[in-house]
Amino acid sequence: MEFQRAHILICGGTGCNSSGCKEIEEEFKIELQEHDMEEEIKLIQTGCFGFCEIGPIVVVYPEGAFYCQLEADDVSRIVEEHLLKGRIVKDLLFTEPTTKEQVAEYKEIGFYKHQERIALRNCGNINPEDVEEYIAADGYQALGRVITELKPQEVIDIIKDSQVRGRGGGGFPSGLKWQFTADADSEQKYIICNADEGDPGAFMDRSILEGDPHSVLEAMAIAGYAVGADQGYIYVRAEYPIAVERLRIAIEQAQEYGLLGENIFGSDFDFDIELRLGAGAFVCGEETALITSIEGNRGEPRPRPPYPASKGLWEEPTLINNVETYANIPLIILKGADWFKSLGTENSKGTKVFALAGDINNTGLVEVQMGTTLRKVIYDIGGGIPEGKEFKAAQTGGPSGGCLPIEYLDTQIDYDNLMDAGSMMGSGGLIIMDEDTCMVDIARFYLDFTKEESCGKCVPCREGTTRMLEILERITEGEGQPGDIELLETLSDMIKEMSLCGLGQTAPNPVLSTIEHFRSEYEAHINNQECPAGTCTALVKYEVIEDLCKGCGLCKQACPVDAINGEKKETHLIDQETCIKCGACVDKCPFNAID
Repeated sequence: MEFQRAHILICGGTGCNSSGCKEIEEEFKIELQEHDMEEEIKLIQTGCFGFCEIGPIVVVYPEGAFYCQLEADDVSRIVEEHLLKGRIVKDLLFTEPTTKEQVAEYKEIGFYKHQERIALRNCGNINPEDVEEYIAADGYQALGRVITELKPQEVIDIIKDSQVRGRGGGGFPSGLKWQFTADADSEQKYIICNADEGDPGAFMDRSILEGDPHSVLEAMAIAGYAVGADQGYIYVRAEYPIAVERLRIAIEQAQEYGLLGENIFGSDFDFDIELRLGAGAFVCGEETALITSIEGNRGEPRPRPPYPASKGLWEEPTLINNVETYANIPLIILKGADWFKSLGTENSKGTKVFALAGDINNTGLVEVQMGTTLRKVIYDIGGGIPEGKEFKAAQTGGPSGGCLPIEYLDTQIDYDNLMDAGSMMGSGGLIIMDEDTCMVDIARFYLDFTKEESCGKCVPCREGTTRMLEILERITEGEGQPGDIELLETLSDMIKEMSLCGLGQTAPNPVLSTIEHFRSEYEAHINNQECPAGTCTALVKYEVIEDLCKGCGLCKQACPVDAINGEKKETHLIDQETCIKCGACVDKCPFNAID
């Protein structure tokens, strides 16, 4: 057995790949070879650390020193100072955005210190392309216990008792899904992993697949044993090349080790998994549309009932859970239902992974106990709003969710509280918005997305979202009319009531929540032809403040359309008809004389 005095963990997730982690890894290989340290220092490429904004990220153990935003030239310093002399390179450490303090140890960083990582437990800690590292982290122990010690119904009872709910959006009790599928009378059943993550800004499932693919394979095999299925499918979007490649490697390794395939753990239980690549249609996140796509047809939803548990893939009983749900299963089996129930709130057990993005200092993946407040996520983990600006709203649940204003900062995040507030948990997108955000434009943005992603099968969704988008575009372009707000509300109610699937049924949520909490902004756009946030270009009007203007002429020089007039040392004027509202004059004025 080989022993190394230090381990260098390099983030190999999508974010760090895009910012140059491969170059960092190559530099480490060169430096370690030059210093003859290849045998005593182990270099490991891991999955995503979660703190995506500050990549490339490298953590050096045993100290747990967290180096971030590295460049290739920094590697030699880490090798020569840290690995040879034992001195941590302080200026390469993470700096807390609020206190400006440099933090040496990974686990002491505010972004990580307040998290409870269960679904993300192995991400950033193991090599996802080495099954033995997963096994060393208790991997496949749960599957072994299930097959050798428990009956199928006993497994289902554990899942039901844990009260784990689906992490894909609706929050349906997972144990009931498993029970319904097990009770269905059929010789052939299927297990599906929904990895078609399509919410704007969401990357929870992708990171788990990139950083810990075996946890999903193990959970799917456990589910197959419990419900009586021998075949599984992972439906993953083709835009996730790293996740797809690591899944392929993991499946091959699991088959080679006898953890997938025939007679698993010497039993009569057979189970195998295949990949199916999606083309990136948002509607395929809906389970019946996903099933239709796996069957080789255009991804369109089907009426329910019948539900997939009784009549799913190729008309056979099918169990569908998403990536994050499956990632919880092995630990629930190993640690027990009572352990899982000890986390979270009364009706929402365990933890939830959020993709924290938007107007926030610390962008990345956050896993917290259900019941954690928005305030804690935004300020303790997210490091607050950049430039000291005020928090305005949080969009939860992606394009299917709603916007929550400042009054909800101390709301505990769980399924029921978010629904009561007019939003939803969704798959876990959490977009933070500051005081400069126009909520009408935000509603327009999300509705534009859902309208484009509608499969077009049902009229309420196809035509209703189009008409709503037209109204919102008129409002943001200064052509809103009295009665538009009421018309949006009426259309929203009709679309929610009559649409075939969850895409249409939830598409109006961003509009309804912004009308409820920010109605005054809609009224300002319509009645006063003003955008309070100053972001709707058609409603922006730049004017020179006479008392502050020095007549320097810099704004006049910067204007690309010659819309500014005035002589030197005289107050300048802006021709509103000619002005294209580009803001170049504001950026150039040294006296803040343009408002």
